[in-house]
Amino acid sequence: MIDFLDQLDKTVFLFLNGFNSVFWDKVMWWVSGDTSWIFLYILILLWLAKEYKWRMLAIVLAIAIMVTLSDQTSVHMFKEVVRRLRPCHCPDISQLVHIVNDYCGGKYGFVSSHAANTFAVAMFSSGLLKNKYYTWFIFLWATFVSYSRIYLGVHYPGDITGGALLGILIGWLILTIYKVTERKLLLRFKFFNL
Repeated sequence: MIDFLDQLDKTVFLFLNGFNSVFWDKVMWWVSGDTSWIFLYILILLWLAKEYKWRMLAIVLAIAIMVTLSDQTSVHMFKEVVRRLRPCHCPDISQLVHIVNDYCGGKYGFVSSHAANTFAVAMFSSGLLKNKYYTWFIFLWATFVSYSRIYLGVHYPGDITGGALLGILIGWLILTIYKVTERKLLLRFKFFNL
């Protein structure tokens, strides 16, 4: 069963990775960049600040904890444990993989840190903002960023799926902890007439 899933993952990867061009190489390289989305992050933080005012400090702390947790978990509890070679490092298919700017990333790819981080942000922020258009947008954004990793040849679809599920779980966990903590603090402030 594992061999079948591995082969299916490779087949789907090669199909998706095969849709490439010079134009899309540039776009996907930018989409996958660490600093490409700073403006979007600032807009999200401003919207959250407008909605949550003084509670924004706790939200920023929760986001920092969440992204650190999703990033470090994806590396230390998955990549370093599972040790599944990235497509561009896999001897079976590496010659067939389209890569951009000779970038292949680290040796192991399961699970995708990009997917874990973006889906954690999507889950947490959509749970706070509760706007259906934003929810659609932010999950499509996370999917697009995650797909860029397949396009660039550094992750299989299974790496992306695993990272997305991990990110959603961590985003939901931090959101739940934040809401419970906020509720308890608000009740305490009301009790003391603060």
